[in-house]
Parts: sequence; structure tokens; C-alpha cells
Amino acid sequence: MPSPLIAPSILAADFARLAEAVQQVEAAGADWIHIDVMDGHFVPNLTVGPPMVEALRKVTSLPLDVHLMMTNPDEFIPEFAKAGADILTVHVEACPHLHRTVQAIKELNVKAGVSLNPATSTTTLEYILGDVDLVLVMSVNPGFGGQTFIDSSLEKIRQIRAMLADAKCSPYLEVDGGITVKNVASVLHAGANALVAGSAIFGSANMSDAIRQLRTADQTVIV
Repeated sequence: MPSPLIAPSILAADFARLAEAVQQVEAAGADWIHIDVMDGHFVPNLTVGPPMVEALRKVTSLPLDVHLMMTNPDEFIPEFAKAGADILTVHVEACPHLHRTVQAIKELNVKAGVSLNPATSTTTLEYILGDVDLVLVMSVNPGFGGQTFIDSSLEKIRQIRAMLADAKCSPYLEVDGGITVKNVASVLHAGANALVAGSAIFGSANMSDAIRQLRTADQTVIV
């Protein structure tokens, strides 16, 4: 199988040197840059907005994987698209008209993703899988970096991988939260093919080695 895509999360980077940090992980072999947008309402934290996405767009050629942890993502989708997001992921819990939201993203020529919090059932994806480019499984409760991986997420990943096979569609299956070299093989075995990692990369002494270890943790995974 192809190696998983690695998307370092800037939430774990030094914000005083953010442009440099992004350029370092690009040079170290990252595939995407993951940007967590938190509104202080949907999740208990505040992070960045469209101006930060626009600024990072100028310093990297990597796709910007923008995760909207917001109560009202529909209001901001055009701004994030204009700022340079390549992927916009919204939460099923925040979108009462999820299909319409996904279509609004795709109409702006941006890839559309949907995300599930740890306690949200995979059944919420049943009627949207064929329309999305990415499914993001949160393996921690969103809001803060550096949390411990929730083990029950592995079964959720397996369930979604089976749903994708049944639906005969192939969006990326991304996992975010507590990913380390110790658990990454299990995550890949469960069916993920894109990994968000913050502390495991930005907290490492050698980012290239950290990315390589995550990418090659299990070369025998079959998806």
C-alpha cells in the first residue's frame, strides 16, 4: 500500500516562529500542513483565522489541511477558501445541513472533509461518504494538543474503512490526536491513510526522523 500522508499540526509549533517551523517540516518531508481553527465555543480554545492561513500560504507549497472546529463554519468557508486552504474539514456535529455545507466547499474548488468527535457515531457519515474527499477521525477530544490517544478510536477507524469499501468510494481517512510512533502501526492497521501529528513531530529533536518513523511504522498494512 502507499505510505500514509503525514500532516504536521501547527498547534504544536512555536507560534513565534511559525513560518520557519512550517518550512522546516516541509523540508523534512511532510505531505500537508494541518491547521486547527478553534472558535472558543465548539471547542474550549481559540487559535487562528483566515489571516493565518493566508500568511502560511505564502511560505509553503504544501497543501493546507484546514480543520474548522467551529459552531458556524458555513459563515467562514468562503474566507478560508480565499485565504488559500486546499482542504476544509467541518464537523458533522456543527453542521445541521451537512450535504449543503460540503457542496458549498466544493463549489469553491476546495476539497471537502468531514470530522467526527470521539463520541460521535459513524452512522452520521452514511449518506455523505460519496460526496467528501476526506474523513477525519478525532482520536482525542478536540481543543488542545498533546492529549493521549483514545483507544476506542481504532474500532471507529475500522468501521469507517469498512463503510468506505461498501460505498465504493475512497476519500482520505485521516486520524488526529495523540498519534505517536508507539501507536501509529495500530492506527494504520485499522485503515487510516493520513495522519495528523503535532507533538510527535514539532516536539522531536529531528523532524525528518520523526516523519520517517511515522510514515514507515508498518509497511505491511493493507487498506
